[in-house]
Amino acid sequence: MSPFQPEDMTLTTAVLTTVAPFVSFVLIMLLTRSRPRLSAGLSIGAVTVSLVGAVVLLCLHWHTGKPVQYTTRWMISGDTGIPVGYLLDPVSLLMLLVVAAVSFLIQVYSLGYMAGDTGFSRYFAFMSLFVWAMMCLVIAPTLFQLYVFWELVGLSSYLLIGFWYRKFSASQAGKKAFVMTRAGDVALFIGMLLVLLHLGNLNILEIDGPEMAQRMPPNLLTLSAVLIFGGIIGKSAQFPLMTWLPDAMEGPAPVSALLHSSTMVAAGVYLFERLFPFFLLSPVAMTVGLTIGTVSMLLASTMAMVSRDIKQIWAYSTISQLGFMIMGLDAGSLFSGVFHLTTHAGFKALLFLCAGVFIHRHQTNDIFELSRLGVRSLKAPMVCTVIAVGSLAGLPPLSGFFSKEVILAGLGDLANPMWLTAALLGVFLTAYYGFRLVFILLFPREPAERAGQNEGDRGSEAEHGHGGTAHWLMTWPLILLAAATVLLGFLEKPLERFLLGGSAPPGIHSSGYLALVPYIALALALAGIGLAWVEFGRRSAPRVGFVERVPALHRLFAERWYIDHFYRLALDRLIDRGIARLFQDNDDKVIDGGIDGVCRGTVFGGRLASALQSGMIQYRLLATFVVMVMLAVYFFL
Repeated sequence: MSPFQPEDMTLTTAVLTTVAPFVSFVLIMLLTRSRPRLSAGLSIGAVTVSLVGAVVLLCLHWHTGKPVQYTTRWMISGDTGIPVGYLLDPVSLLMLLVVAAVSFLIQVYSLGYMAGDTGFSRYFAFMSLFVWAMMCLVIAPTLFQLYVFWELVGLSSYLLIGFWYRKFSASQAGKKAFVMTRAGDVALFIGMLLVLLHLGNLNILEIDGPEMAQRMPPNLLTLSAVLIFGGIIGKSAQFPLMTWLPDAMEGPAPVSALLHSSTMVAAGVYLFERLFPFFLLSPVAMTVGLTIGTVSMLLASTMAMVSRDIKQIWAYSTISQLGFMIMGLDAGSLFSGVFHLTTHAGFKALLFLCAGVFIHRHQTNDIFELSRLGVRSLKAPMVCTVIAVGSLAGLPPLSGFFSKEVILAGLGDLANPMWLTAALLGVFLTAYYGFRLVFILLFPREPAERAGQNEGDRGSEAEHGHGGTAHWLMTWPLILLAAATVLLGFLEKPLERFLLGGSAPPGIHSSGYLALVPYIALALALAGIGLAWVEFGRRSAPRVGFVERVPALHRLFAERWYIDHFYRLALDRLIDRGIARLFQDNDDKVIDGGIDGVCRGTVFGGRLASALQSGMIQYRLLATFVVMVMLAVYFFL
């Protein structure tokens, strides 16, 4: 038996890594839906295979840096072939590992969170489908394959967001997410077609190649880049398609953790990373992206400042941080976007899983109610929440500090200081709303005895259903994610060498670092924490934020800048009173009117025909008979 060549081992490992979750999905749906434990075992076993495979692939290619591509033709039409396969390069390998690792921890956590749910097997089947779709998106060598799994990620997220479909708000949230992301997908599809018409194929390596600038006219290249960025806006919930994500919190907490950390919304930023050299060819598209990212970051931060729902606060935070990543990428720094996406996956999954523990224990999402019920007595998730919020706020030595520093450095290299100023404002707001939540949870206003009594009562009820095993199944993934949040920042330099291969590609700025920016950012983060402490933490704190002191401003932020109202107005005016009215007129005047006209014509024709005859059939028959007799006499006699 001949030994595997390195390439053969790479291909075999890549196939096992991506196919295992799909096999799990098929087996659960066809064979094991009535056996919940076996279904969970299949799903977790499959994602374990994917995790091991992702680690092996990363180790095999850690020092090579060269992209490896495997393709085969899937369909042939005339001279055009549609290939499918694998593209393994530093960007895809790192993302593959992030997806596999976070999915593994979330599925283990789900064993406790979803215990006793009637849809236990269905939940793990959808999880496997989601992971398979995201992995195949990550390793896609062509935009066509990426788009197919992009849509499949949207479908599986719809199934998971509306998992508790008997709950009306959950089914509505699933529909809203599905429809709003489709709006961006239409733009992405048109942008892909423009590239296909000029390049002749959708191979990602060719699209990212330097000859792309010669093969597409500049205006058309800019148009296609902006349209493709439209898909990123929809998938990553950026302005103006941002309000579906907070409503998607109707799904189970582990689903929220997966959606917000390494799949679904992360897919948009990943597409930007995937086509980063292509976007660099269009300064207009980069400026559009920078504007959208900045607006999204600031708007979402203001929404998080006034929300009382713990999951919605982290959802707004996700939108804000994704905007922050897009700002870094549009500033010309690939590594800053990739690095912050990686660190964000760790601490955002941690935040949602901790929130899931609180909600699972006390059955409420309201942070003031959670505080009153004594949530701070849950030591492990509370400590992990503080660590994750510290990383979100950019405090050293946590991972968020390092990745935010790289983004700020990239923005500092831009000629216009407005972008860096906006990012620093975002740092202040992030620290404020993050620690507002922490101080509310840590320092309840009710006497400790009463809070403790309530906590004990609720705790006994919760533990009656699932016992201590569920608690530990939900706790140890938190500990691992917290460890990653602490340690990941120290891997900045090795990851930079792995991703960039020791030399920055054209357009990536590695100089011009503003020495004072990290200190200014840290000072602003501490100022945000200090303000949150004064308003929500100290013993005599009024627990009223500075925004709430201005009712009009508070209402503006709480109503999400009236974006949903605008959509409702647009639907009423454009869809209901515009397009729907046109269809109604067409139905009334063209279709019904045409049928009515034909009917009236038929009736009129019948009446006209009836008027032309007298109805004296006997006389006519008699006359005919007489004529025939006379003719017979004439001819035969």
